[in-house]
Amino acid sequence: MDVSTGVVLAAGEGTRLRPLTHNRPKTMLPAADRPILEHVLDVLVEAGIERLCLVVGYQRERVQEHFGHAYRDVPITYAHQEKQLGSGHALQQAADEVDEPILVVNGDRTIDEGIVTDTLDTFDGRPAVAVLEHPTPSEYGAVEVDGDRLVELVEKPESDEYRLINAGVYAFDTDVFDAIERTPRREGELHLPDVIGTLMDDGEVLAARTDGLWVDATYPWDLLYLTRKLLAEGRVGLPEQEEKPDVWVAESAHVHEDATLQGPVVVGPDAEIAAGAVLGPYVAVGRNATIGSNATVEDTLLDSDTRVGPGTTLIDCVAGQSVTIGAGTVVSGGTADVRVGTSVFEEQRLGAVLADRVDVGGGVTFAPGTLVGADATVGGGATISGWIENGVEVVR
Repeated sequence: MDVSTGVVLAAGEGTRLRPLTHNRPKTMLPAADRPILEHVLDVLVEAGIERLCLVVGYQRERVQEHFGHAYRDVPITYAHQEKQLGSGHALQQAADEVDEPILVVNGDRTIDEGIVTDTLDTFDGRPAVAVLEHPTPSEYGAVEVDGDRLVELVEKPESDEYRLINAGVYAFDTDVFDAIERTPRREGELHLPDVIGTLMDDGEVLAARTDGLWVDATYPWDLLYLTRKLLAEGRVGLPEQEEKPDVWVAESAHVHEDATLQGPVVVGPDAEIAAGAVLGPYVAVGRNATIGSNATVEDTLLDSDTRVGPGTTLIDCVAGQSVTIGAGTVVSGGTADVRVGTSVFEEQRLGAVLADRVDVGGGVTFAPGTLVGADATVGGGATISGWIENGVEVVR
């Protein structure tokens, strides 16, 4: 059965990605050279989706201003989820925007086209859910299948007998909205897996077995992993340079002839790389960013308008928009125990996260696992570790 409408759930904040989501939703965080949501929409367009409905909520203006009313000539409409009350509730907000079978995807998970096409090929009017093998199903919820049918959803499996997860890609007829109405809420929230349970009670739900790229950037260090995967597969929005097939430089960028780019590397529009700078491997430089002379940047994601001073070393680093990093600053990279909220995650590969508009003086040293909140200021010569709150000023 043909499906030409895609509904993208893009309303969530992404609280576990703070402080990066202080000013924008998770879907608009960078992944390689573009926001996560652009990668998602690319897959839908390549799969033949002809109409898009984006369900937006937290900081929705950031999404709407970026994409407008069309993406790659595919028209976009918007539905608004005023309160984040679960993925099923988010889909419910799109009911007035669709009148035909739909493909539903999460706007904050990066997938490849094969997962979408496998789901569409499986759909025959009965609901279809993409399922794939995953090494840690306990993190995402396991599923059990019997032949081509989905027979069980397990939200938090306590054993290691499960191998398949719900990939978060669905094909539905419009009767899914009736199922949403009939699905009980849990603590005031309505989740799509519960809606799937209702549909299973109604009849057969098909399991679309699939594989391929599937990355959920749940925590700040996941953005580095995601960027590595995208760069390794060449999933960037720029043409390759002929002399270096794993290096992408925008036409409007300026890379000094004495700079070194060790692929995979992507340099965005209007960016500037000074003499003696060494970038790569696995570096993404955002639009209008500047990297000073003799800087060393490796396994790092720099968002738009970020300034990196001369002689700086950045390894395993994520910098948000309009960050300034003074000369001679060092983010040495490596593994550390990282605190996110009230939880501590052991041995994560993360040098530092600098949220939007952080201002770092010269000669600063960041211990592995440091997270610096939006609008914070770090004075020159300081040594920083742990979690620095939004707007805080740190002096030596």
